[in-house]
Amino acid sequence: MKFPSPVSVSWMSTFINATTAGNTSASILGINEIHKVEQGDLVFVDHPKYYDTCLNSAADFIIINTAEVKIPNGKTIFVVADPFEAYLKIVKHFSPFLPATDSIDATLQLGENSIIMPNVFIGKNVVIGNNTIIHPNVTIHANTKIGNNVIIQSGSVIGGDAFYYNTKKNRPVWYKKMLSCGNVVIDDDVEIGTGCMIDRGVTAETRIGQGTKIDNMVHIGHDVTVGKNCLFAAQVGIAGGTIIEDGVTLWGQVGVSKTLTIGANAVVLAQSGVPSSLAGGKTYFGYPAEDASIKRRELVWIKRIPELWKKVMES
Repeated sequence: MKFPSPVSVSWMSTFINATTAGNTSASILGINEIHKVEQGDLVFVDHPKYYDTCLNSAADFIIINTAEVKIPNGKTIFVVADPFEAYLKIVKHFSPFLPATDSIDATLQLGENSIIMPNVFIGKNVVIGNNTIIHPNVTIHANTKIGNNVIIQSGSVIGGDAFYYNTKKNRPVWYKKMLSCGNVVIDDDVEIGTGCMIDRGVTAETRIGQGTKIDNMVHIGHDVTVGKNCLFAAQVGIAGGTIIEDGVTLWGQVGVSKTLTIGANAVVLAQSGVPSSLAGGKTYFGYPAEDASIKRRELVWIKRIPELWKKVMES
């Protein structure tokens, strides 16, 4: 999330009651979670395991719970007792929750020849392009951007909160919600089936690339980037922060883990599981998803195990 205008280190330090070290003369442009940080961003970290990752990321400003770290040149740290609570305070200030008062907010920007059918909910600051069709009972949350020639079928939810929690097992409620201040961007010529859920980014965007077609009951997690001309069959699930490059096909019930990349023009066959990145231009099957031709040969050999075992015992 970018701030409406740059924020000084002194202002932020006072706002979150932090002590600062490092470059205190720079301006903060926005706040992001670690997988999406850019130069000028503020990020938080509250576990020693991730100190170095955050300090050496693209972020120039780090909210942290210790001063006993080496600060890279040009960067700034904000030391607080609870960095997560500081993050929540910043998000609530710059992106406060504003309850809806109308089914379709007056801020909607609707393009020519676009159709919104009955019982659709549209939140604040939504943009919809030309020749787009929104079918009944669709929910489009605030700040969503939808392109031209898009079709969204009944019952789909665009821009729901990320499934993203700060976990601390030394408190009564282990999982505290990491407030979402990102959005969803749907490019031109995308089709989304019935009952799909596309979560908004935690602090950045979830994007569906031009020409991508999505079947019914597909879930796309926060901060996922889907390339152009992808094809997702029913009941596909993609976890947060994943990159799906152009031309990828995911057949029915494929499950994709978080923060990985599936290369361009890859095909993943039905009911496969993807726990790690896959190279493009190949067909995959199974769990963990592997080259489909190899996986099929393995299955043939597995079926022959009883026969081979019988021969071993008889020899």
